[in-house]
Amino acid sequence: MTNRSAKPPVDARKKPFGKDSENGLSKTPLIVALMLAMFLAAIEGTIVTLAIPTMVKDLQGFELISLVFSAYLLTSAIATPIYGKLSDLYGRKNMLSIGIMIFLLGSFLCGLAQSMYALIAFRALQGLGAGAIFTVTYTIIGDVFTLEERARVQGSLSMVWGIASLAGPFLGGIIIDLLSWHWIFFINLPFGFLSVILLQSALRETFEKKKHVIDFAGAIILSAAMIVFLNIFLSTENTPADRSLLNVTSAVITIILLGLFLKIESQAPEPIMPLDIFTKTNILVNLSSFLIAAVLIGLNVYMPIYLQNILGFTATISGLAMLPMSLSWLIASILAGKMMVKYGGKAVVLVSNAILLVSTLLLPALGIDSSLSLVLIIVFISGIAFGGALTTLTIIIQDSVDYSKRGAAIAVTSLVRTMGQTIGISVFGSILNLCITKYFVQSGIKGVDPSNLYNAPIAIEQIRLSLNISMHVLFLIFILLSGLSLALSIVMPKIKGS
Repeated sequence: MTNRSAKPPVDARKKPFGKDSENGLSKTPLIVALMLAMFLAAIEGTIVTLAIPTMVKDLQGFELISLVFSAYLLTSAIATPIYGKLSDLYGRKNMLSIGIMIFLLGSFLCGLAQSMYALIAFRALQGLGAGAIFTVTYTIIGDVFTLEERARVQGSLSMVWGIASLAGPFLGGIIIDLLSWHWIFFINLPFGFLSVILLQSALRETFEKKKHVIDFAGAIILSAAMIVFLNIFLSTENTPADRSLLNVTSAVITIILLGLFLKIESQAPEPIMPLDIFTKTNILVNLSSFLIAAVLIGLNVYMPIYLQNILGFTATISGLAMLPMSLSWLIASILAGKMMVKYGGKAVVLVSNAILLVSTLLLPALGIDSSLSLVLIIVFISGIAFGGALTTLTIIIQDSVDYSKRGAAIAVTSLVRTMGQTIGISVFGSILNLCITKYFVQSGIKGVDPSNLYNAPIAIEQIRLSLNISMHVLFLIFILLSGLSLALSIVMPKIKGS
């Protein structure tokens, strides 16, 4: 099939921050387009989480509640490497626009859903579109902006996540109260269409005619491997014996599929995931990204639980308490670009990981009667670490390969971070539940269900104690993961040119 192969905007990264008249590249509208696209994906998680009790009550499907989230997560993970490669072949703008439109179609259909099964199917469609947003936005940033500009823009995208985490519950509550849960999906449409319009007008890519051989076999086998592997962590099977058998079987099948995938990729003319992008530096960067992503999701999920269920603050206060992380993340992202120019990428990653370790070492100091100010200090310090590390690691990946493989390389990093969060939150949840159960057994109270803790005939003070002790086990795990990431940054080679 004859098609057009994308080429980078000529000298785009040498142009000042503003408008590139030679290439038709207007950077400010492009940044707005990317931020709008990222806002769609960012707010989706918080707003759907808030609305899910209303949705399952209306659609009568409480037992299927986890699938509403896992279907979206699974398809977005599957789509990530595919969009990355296709953006290398057919252009970033086209693939991101297609991804956004698929996301909007999924949103529209979710809003029309009249059953839980339909909602789950349309959430899966949403996820297919979200895979492009998570990947191609950062690929475009790597193509268009200078090193310091990239840090600033990526910091702005990170800030979008912080804003979404705060605005999601507030906006969702208003929409549900005044309209209905259906409108939390319809509200995506104007933002998405505006993002596509700005993207199409602000970014112009040149093409050359070239015949492409799409790696369908590689895409299918990789997708199957991810489905089977993530099923280990997304499964809701409660029987221990069945769960163990499922996990072992899934692990074996995953290994077989990955072996087949590697063979296919080594022979494919245009592999979906070129094996030569897996240099020593990229492997270490992705391993560190995996660990940091796990710590990030752990803090984002369990710090509000600590604030609400142990310290007794309201949901609003706990949400506002996470704001310092977003602010320090933005500041660190902006500074990261300047520091990379002066000291190199490895130095910035090393310092950022050291700061992350310090922030996690402070977590065990949190107790039942801790002050809110201590929490604010910890999340502020961790925001510096996340902003410095994740921004710099993304830039290192962007610069590690040429234009023709950048989409694929960034897609791998996006996939690794998604898996870090998926696996992390699953493991953390299991450990927390085991620790809560162990606490009550040791206290002489049997038959306590951690998922239904507040409906059990147990004193509130005991619940607080069980959560506090169990959460401190997670804090120790966060310290371990941060330490491992720091060790990886120590052995990471110096990055040439950064």
